[in-house]
Amino acid sequence: MTKLSIPYGKKMREFSLPNGWAADIIEPKAITPLQNPREAVEAELRGLKSQYSASPNRRRAAIAINDKTRPVPHTLLLPVLLDWLLDCGYHREEITLIIATGAHAPMTPDEFTMIVSKDMTRQWKIVSHDAFDEQNLVDLGMTSMGTPCRVNAAFAEADLKIVVGNIEPHQFMGYSGGAKSAAIGLASAETIRANHSMLSREGTGPCRYEDNPIRQDVEELGRLIGVDLALNVVLDESKDIVGVFAGDPVSVMKRGIALANEQFVIPVDAPADLVIASPGGFPKDINLYQAQKALRHGARAASHNAPVIIAAACSEGVGSEGYQTWMKDIADFAEVRRRFGIEEFRLGPHKAMLFAVDAEHRDIYLVSDIPDHQVRDLLLVPEKSIQHAVDNFAERWVAAKKKCGGQFRPPRIVILPFANATIPMLRR
Repeated sequence: MTKLSIPYGKKMREFSLPNGWAADIIEPKAITPLQNPREAVEAELRGLKSQYSASPNRRRAAIAINDKTRPVPHTLLLPVLLDWLLDCGYHREEITLIIATGAHAPMTPDEFTMIVSKDMTRQWKIVSHDAFDEQNLVDLGMTSMGTPCRVNAAFAEADLKIVVGNIEPHQFMGYSGGAKSAAIGLASAETIRANHSMLSREGTGPCRYEDNPIRQDVEELGRLIGVDLALNVVLDESKDIVGVFAGDPVSVMKRGIALANEQFVIPVDAPADLVIASPGGFPKDINLYQAQKALRHGARAASHNAPVIIAAACSEGVGSEGYQTWMKDIADFAEVRRRFGIEEFRLGPHKAMLFAVDAEHRDIYLVSDIPDHQVRDLLLVPEKSIQHAVDNFAERWVAAKKKCGGQFRPPRIVILPFANATIPMLRR
């Protein structure tokens, strides 16, 4: 039997395929990590000093950093960035780090060490954004697509606005990174709702940038906010840095996208009869809200009705009470699509629609730590292990072939160990 393993939380989960069966393992292209990423960050920032130095009219700096659901290497990037800011003439007490949570729950101070060092929490001012805290939001106008630009006041009122993040494919926004850390990460719930309500429009999807309405709305939000500087990285599947980019947000995106595409867009010869996908382990499978992206990408490798097995620990459960509540008493994904089409767009329920796009015509088996009844309420099939799911599929496959009386062939199986950052592209 063929022994395999894929990430699950902070560990690996093993499973086997039946004798005579094989699988294509589709992973991001191997790119040699930077030997000295700190030097690379320093080199990117060095030439920008004169452009961004402190002055009587530029004293306060704010830095948007990603929350615990994103694998950004803050412990490497931030010390270099903060030293650079001090060297540029900013004072420690005038620099604020703001955790960009988007519509996620604000991080509490005792959680800050999940993303930065303990020394940093003592030495620097760090606060968490709250998309629902109206007193700490400010209006900055509206985009041409009708999205209100309502964002974190502390960030908007800073003299120098910096975003830190990573660039990788995003299931409907095209790519993460750039101005998104502020335009969505530090936005009001209203702003996020308006932007994400375009997720069904033509042009949305992974690896689309110039013609993607959601992503271009983010760029416009970034201009309204006045984001000055982006420091972004591209990571490999081991979360090592393969590229560093600093400068104005749009130029950073274009440079980073070229490397991200080289690494993450993988040609596939033919659609699969079964896809087994992991988001890539912690923190990308911290909850189902995040892990859903593995299905979005995994389905791209599957034939029309082929089942998908998702292995995601989901140590923090579903990740959205609004999504769970909205799904109560819904019978099938066809009803999800019908209701979503007639109701006002809401964050949380939008995750149901994203599931429906890929799950309406196929079974989705979820191996997770979420209680079985909650998984069923979300119209997914709970499985106790990857092995159990594979064995059940094998029984159904053999039985179906015998019933048809056709010549037996092993199924085509595709495995995506890092599905959140892998974009299968079927060859035409």
